Amino acid sequence: MRNLLVAFALCWSTFAVGQTANDRFRPPAIPLITCDPYFSIWSCSNHPADDWPRHWTGAIQALCSMIRVDGKTYKVLGPAFSEIPEMPLDTVEITPTRTEYHFTSDEVRLTLSFLTPLLAQDLAILSRPVGYISWIVASRDGRPHDVSIYFDNSGELAVNTPDEKIVWSHFNEDLSDVLSVGTQAQPILQTSGDDRRINWGYADLVVPKDQHGHVAIGDDERVRKSFLRTGSIPSSDDMNMPRSVNHEWPVFACAFDLGSVSANPAERYIALAYDDEFSIEYFGRKLRPYWRSSGMEISDLLNAAVRDYPALRSRCQQFDSMLTADLLQAGGREYAELGSLAYRQAIAAHKLTADLDGTPLFFPKENFSNGCISTVDVIYPAAPLFLLLNPAIEKATLTPIFQYASMPRWHFPFAPHDLGTYPLANGQVYGGGEKTEDDQMPVEESGNMLILTYSICKAENSPAFAEKYIAVIDRWAGYLKEKGFDPENQLCTDDFAGHLAHNTNLSLKAILALGSYSKICSMLGRKKEAGEYWDIAKADAKQWESLADAGDHYTLAFDQAMTWSQKYNLVWDEILQLHLFHGSTAEREVKFYKSVENEFGLPLDNRKNYTKLDWSVWTASLAVSKTDFEEIVGRITHFLSATPDRVPMTDWYDTKTAKQVGFQARSVVGGVFIRMLEEGSVWNKWLRANIPSN
Repeated sequence: MRNLLVAFALCWSTFAVGQTANDRFRPPAIPLITCDPYFSIWSCSNHPADDWPRHWTGAIQALCSMIRVDGKTYKVLGPAFSEIPEMPLDTVEITPTRTEYHFTSDEVRLTLSFLTPLLAQDLAILSRPVGYISWIVASRDGRPHDVSIYFDNSGELAVNTPDEKIVWSHFNEDLSDVLSVGTQAQPILQTSGDDRRINWGYADLVVPKDQHGHVAIGDDERVRKSFLRTGSIPSSDDMNMPRSVNHEWPVFACAFDLGSVSANPAERYIALAYDDEFSIEYFGRKLRPYWRSSGMEISDLLNAAVRDYPALRSRCQQFDSMLTADLLQAGGREYAELGSLAYRQAIAAHKLTADLDGTPLFFPKENFSNGCISTVDVIYPAAPLFLLLNPAIEKATLTPIFQYASMPRWHFPFAPHDLGTYPLANGQVYGGGEKTEDDQMPVEESGNMLILTYSICKAENSPAFAEKYIAVIDRWAGYLKEKGFDPENQLCTDDFAGHLAHNTNLSLKAILALGSYSKICSMLGRKKEAGEYWDIAKADAKQWESLADAGDHYTLAFDQAMTWSQKYNLVWDEILQLHLFHGSTAEREVKFYKSVENEFGLPLDNRKNYTKLDWSVWTASLAVSKTDFEEIVGRITHFLSATPDRVPMTDWYDTKTAKQVGFQARSVVGGVFIRMLEEGSVWNKWLRANIPSN
């Protein structure tokens, strides 16, 4: 316990995000438990007791916590009982892996902490569907106080809609008491879509035995009122099941009697886990979550979750300190705020699974869009986070795309858009699917795949990953050679803006992709192809600078004078050290952007006032001046503080009104880490720190 409390003291020195009226940065939603697209719970209110925690889709997934001090009860999480006061909230700290609420009453100080140990360099830990909640209490007035703590979760964690029937159990593991809940029907991998919660597998409340808690299952009114009246909960479980979640709202509760608490802090913690048993259907085969690839069963996971907690918390504190320090150094305070908020969101929009041979496969869900799985133009903007911290994750993301494109059923000369609708990765569903080229993104996705593949090769200083799929890569490079420089009327990743011919930013991507392909060929000793494609890329870059020239900036499309757009794809020219374009190209663009910015950011292009958050950070990263970078990022954090839409960070919003246009909780916010890739010493440091993986 002493080591935990020392670690707690150290956490105060980590990067802090204020949430009081006088603080600058107010995140629109705050991550609580963030493991994967189905197990992702957020607070969307100023005080965590103002509203119920919610799944990223907006559906309520009730968590409730109260603290009783000398017979007086305060709410700290969830709005149960209107007559109970909220404990006043001072600040909330958000680090990459943790959220810590700091409360103060007349009698005590309380820290309510949420930890999801998403350690990108450890796939076994990253894939564990476990989050931790802890309470640390100390006397504020110098006198001892009698303190007890309450927590419960509802069955909403295990259903798509609250009218579904659930069953539950109460069992003991070696190190914990466990309350487990799941649907009666258990329709494993039977449904897909965007606005959906999981309704198979089991949500587990894990109460470590050394925390000396009491657990109970019962309807919310009975269990919560028992704590309110007496500071304890019922000694017997309600076994009236199966029943629907919204029938007398069964909750899964624990209570801790801390006894007399003085200035010396007292702590208790629990874990929330979710065992989905099977996570993804991948071309007809059901894949297990990666944490099971070593032979682990759920009992092993739950015991490991308790046993490893002290070490995991220490590791997360060290990781958070290192990463936030690098964010601060690379881009300033507001950039560090943005990166800290983006980290868990980006990872939790994915599911890490193991193929039948144990190969890690990492599947993103296109949240709050169309629900596609493994969308290539979602993988592309999210990639900087994984390239920075662990290229093995990026390989696990691209591998399913390469495997699909290598199948006879994918007969197009360009890269696919997606693998299906989450969690069913059984073939492309977007646009013309596998049947026609209608509404495909051929230049977009092919360019994305070549740039990211070379990024992996560069990070690993080896062409091995590209060599495995070189036949497909050759085909895509050939397509871009023919079609990439002056794209036909087609969609790019910003498909909400509609089709556009002669798109100069898309042309940039194709040119940089051909340069990337040349570098891959060079690493493979294919000198002829390397020279040929390098000459093409250089000639195309020179022609691009001439045809897109609009005087003080470059156009949206080659044939549209007096237009402009963010040239975010250009950022890879420096990161990958291609240097296909003159340095003045980026400088000219950034100087022009200053003249067209709005209060909450830089519009995507001249057609609308909306922007994309991820692309804006890429565009900011074109700036040579750190001041220019920080100015663009500052408008983004200003938006996040001002937006009326209390949802997990949207990446598509209006730069004049700060209102959400669409999208939320998407993995693409991993793109904010792109500035770190430009800092070669930072990227190299994290690559050297990397734990060997598959």
